[in-house]
Amino acid sequence: MIMKLLTVPTYVLPLLILSSCQIAESPQAISLTENATKEKLKPLESNDYMSSYSIIDEEHGTKTTMKIIGDMRVMTTNALPNHETGTFPNKDNPNTIKPQNRTYSFPLNPINSGKAKWAREPGVALNGIKFEPETAEQLICETGQHFRIEAKGGLLNFGLDENNAHVQPTGAYHYHGVPTYLIQLLDKGEDLIHVGFAKDGFPIYYSKSGAYKPSYVTQSEPREGIDCNYKNPHQSLHYDLEGTTPDGVFVSDWIYQEGAGDLDECNGITINGNYLYLLTDTYPYVGRCLMGEFKEDHPQGPPPGNHHHGQPNGHPSNGHNH
Repeated sequence: MIMKLLTVPTYVLPLLILSSCQIAESPQAISLTENATKEKLKPLESNDYMSSYSIIDEEHGTKTTMKIIGDMRVMTTNALPNHETGTFPNKDNPNTIKPQNRTYSFPLNPINSGKAKWAREPGVALNGIKFEPETAEQLICETGQHFRIEAKGGLLNFGLDENNAHVQPTGAYHYHGVPTYLIQLLDKGEDLIHVGFAKDGFPIYYSKSGAYKPSYVTQSEPREGIDCNYKNPHQSLHYDLEGTTPDGVFVSDWIYQEGAGDLDECNGITINGNYLYLLTDTYPYVGRCLMGEFKEDHPQGPPPGNHHHGQPNGHPSNGHNH
């Protein structure tokens, strides 16, 4: 693996997370919500987000506080974003953003187990908005295959805004990819921007230059699956996928290929002796697994479909609506 040397604070130590979404009605490529602001955002005041901090934004209603308590980082938040969002509800996402009451705890001294474990909600941004890259929508084939639909793959429009985010039926706003406006707020001129913490305690960064490449490629083997169907209240899809070429619209189209990029299976890397995760502009966007020890909020495991993080297939779906 070729390492690119960029400066990362030597104190780097700890988040990443997932959730449910209401589905779109158009099987077109993802379109960003029209009314999201294009204006340059005013950067947040300089802050050491590795220590205790608060983000209070009266304009957007954000109330997020992180405190160091013993050997944990404890975040309390109403999970309202501190930046402009797209218009919600919209034609592809009928939900309204509402405040939540969430508390997250992250290990202050994370332990890297070296073993990838799938995580539905791998982490949380510094502003209290969770990361949940995958969806629960899937094509189910009469021949037994399950093809989970990728949020940014273009098969369905999920009503994502310019922050690669939308809203769950509970009112929870959450990121499926790089949170564009939050990145602008946190940008202090360095290439690596600290964006959040993973559930196992390791920090999450974003590289403006895209210096660190993921190690996922599309599968070379044709798909198998006959009479495959998906249905929601607004639409239904039908495909015979037998013999078709993987193109990235399904999670199972992607496979981890060690050495294909700079990042490991969970989109992580060790820089200057510190392990961290990267958000990327290409798949997987947000890592779908964690390398450190953590407590899973969804212990029943991933929904059916192919995972490439050492997780077996066949777990029951949690019934989330993305």
